[in-house]
Amino acid sequence: MKVFITDGNTRAALAITRSLGREGAEVIVGAEKHPCLASRSRYCNKEFLYPDPRIDYQQFTEAICRAVKIGRPDILLPVTDITTMMVTENKADLSNYCAVPFPDYESVSQAADKFNLMKLAEGLGIPIPRTIYLEGPTNLEVAYSHCCSIGYPIVVKPSRSRIRTETGWKISGVLYAKDEKELKAILAESGDHKEFPLLLQERVQGEGVGVFLCIDRGEVVAAFSHKRLREKPPSGGVSVLRESIFMQPELRDYSKRLLKTLNWQGVAMVEFKRESSTGQYKLMEINGRFWGSLQLAIDSGVDFPTILAKIAVGEKISPIRDYRIGVKTRWFWGDVDVLLSILFKSKKALKLPPGFPSRWRSFLDFMHFKGKDLHYEVFNREDIGPFLYETRSRFLK
Repeated sequence: MKVFITDGNTRAALAITRSLGREGAEVIVGAEKHPCLASRSRYCNKEFLYPDPRIDYQQFTEAICRAVKIGRPDILLPVTDITTMMVTENKADLSNYCAVPFPDYESVSQAADKFNLMKLAEGLGIPIPRTIYLEGPTNLEVAYSHCCSIGYPIVVKPSRSRIRTETGWKISGVLYAKDEKELKAILAESGDHKEFPLLLQERVQGEGVGVFLCIDRGEVVAAFSHKRLREKPPSGGVSVLRESIFMQPELRDYSKRLLKTLNWQGVAMVEFKRESSTGQYKLMEINGRFWGSLQLAIDSGVDFPTILAKIAVGEKISPIRDYRIGVKTRWFWGDVDVLLSILFKSKKALKLPPGFPSRWRSFLDFMHFKGKDLHYEVFNREDIGPFLYETRSRFLK
């Protein structure tokens, strides 16, 4: 089996490379520069250089189409939001030369649109944070009055985290407004940057829980769940330490209903938060692609890349119902960044919620380097190249 993987400088691409490489696949790693994280793996057979998709998506698309027409891989696996959007947008053409085991572009686009996703979830009876839907910079006074009833801080979310512009892709992120004055400033800037529509939501205090599914023709063939233990930034973001947990039946049901409505095929991560005060789970977003904490699922016994690859080439998969609970996977250098930010920035600057661990507690937690079922995401004694590359890259910036 020959597999082409994009976004080689991501940890998810590294996890896919190792997983499929161990299965004997010929792995071709694509990236906008080489060497990169995944291409340093012993399981990478070839490298492919393409234009940066964040800047020149037309040139990137042409390069990918050329590569599959000439190289004829069995499977093409995009990894990030941007490349997944662009590959699925051209799926009809690409599928003439290789398998693209992802949904159609319309489904991927709908999942990435948080504005419509929240409305869809509400219609399906799936709990979401209290939300104000702001389609444009009008009727702001009404929005401010609703925010007062919700209570500050207010979370300001653009409808999309990746926005296509004439000059490339723009990355937008979540912001927090502690009061109306700060909210007005954020909305004014959002209007200037044309980031509407926006979601104004209550801030849900509690642990983040991910539900990961692989769906084949409407049926769940693999499912996995984890909780976030530490995140970068510490107020909420990419998990740097996470743990496999028991799959909550209600979350599996919510996730399956959402993805079924979106006519999903392949892998996806559905993210929830468990509200500390009520214990209720609320939907945050869907990542319609491979996710950053993919290695934890593999460490726990659910090898999503191999499962998806087998589906792509027509193998029948027996549903995987069990995995190991209590497995932890740590992204070491990401965890270092989290600790440094906690040690050298104030809680106010980091916008940390009440009850967040002290600096001393955070330092002691960081110092737990070994433990039962603790794995490292990039560091691997049998495949040390990616960790050495990542470490060197940090200090040569």
